[in-house]
Amino acid sequence: MGETIPIAVPRKGRPLEAVLDRLARRLDVPDLADDVTSTLRHEKALTKGTLDPDHPERSVYHRLADYSDVDDPTEPEYTLLRDDRAGKPRRIVFDSVTIPLEEAGPDAGLDGRVPDDTVVQLVGREEPFRALRTHEFALGFDSADLVLEEVVELRPDPVGRIEDVNARIDPAESDVRVVTGLGDTVYHTLMATPDVAPSSGALDREFLESYEGPLCIEPRYERLVRAVLGTRALEGVEFRYPEEGQEEEAAIAETGLGVYLTVTGSTAREHGLLLGEQLFPSETVLLESPPEVSRATAAVRSLLNGPDLETELAVQE
Repeated sequence: MGETIPIAVPRKGRPLEAVLDRLARRLDVPDLADDVTSTLRHEKALTKGTLDPDHPERSVYHRLADYSDVDDPTEPEYTLLRDDRAGKPRRIVFDSVTIPLEEAGPDAGLDGRVPDDTVVQLVGREEPFRALRTHEFALGFDSADLVLEEVVELRPDPVGRIEDVNARIDPAESDVRVVTGLGDTVYHTLMATPDVAPSSGALDREFLESYEGPLCIEPRYERLVRAVLGTRALEGVEFRYPEEGQEEEAAIAETGLGVYLTVTGSTAREHGLLLGEQLFPSETVLLESPPEVSRATAAVRSLLNGPDLETELAVQE
């Protein structure tokens, strides 16, 4: 087996599924994506208690042994993590898998830039972005949110596009850069009750420039909200947070104005909220640590990028 190009990926959830879908399109491995996705969804349902196990007498350790083939690196391996649900049950999550690049289809665009015996190794990490920051990996996938929450400088004007994100990463904080998004997009959206929303004009960043009062957000998104709105728009704004166990849209409805993730916005409307500007796409992104990028790594990066991606984080000309 030739050179191995390790890539840090999330261990579970929508971001990992987006990575697997991308690989299924660029490499001839649809069965791998389906296998991992279905296994993790099944295990999530068991952990949440929304699905009863087929064989209650078999523990999570038995299922882990059934899923993982440690003798064949091209078969996915899994591991156990403590879930944060009540009782902190152990949950099966993705660990690793090796994919030979000889599986790449004719449209992959490698053009002989890497030997046929090169392999890609997906390695599960709880926070892939941080693994790139410490130079453990040259390439990785993680949520764009985490980049904004950790290393993007806060300025008066808002972050809007991918070049804004990269331009605002303090070189003293990190040399990791965003390459592109994968299109699994949900949005951090401004929303308000009818009595707070402007009677004329749009519910957007410009409205916030003149607004003074409370703004409900999730505490974990505070720095992200400051980045995507810009500090100028937040002058006179006081952050409020949902009470423990309170639904975010319900808390925003009580406050009158807020920012939260939306897909269709149906839950927000059920709480009587109007949807405003989509402030920033919460999207899985391909990341690179430039000092670690070799010729083979750059070729793999091109394989994972490509013009077929439909992403809200694409560079706008």
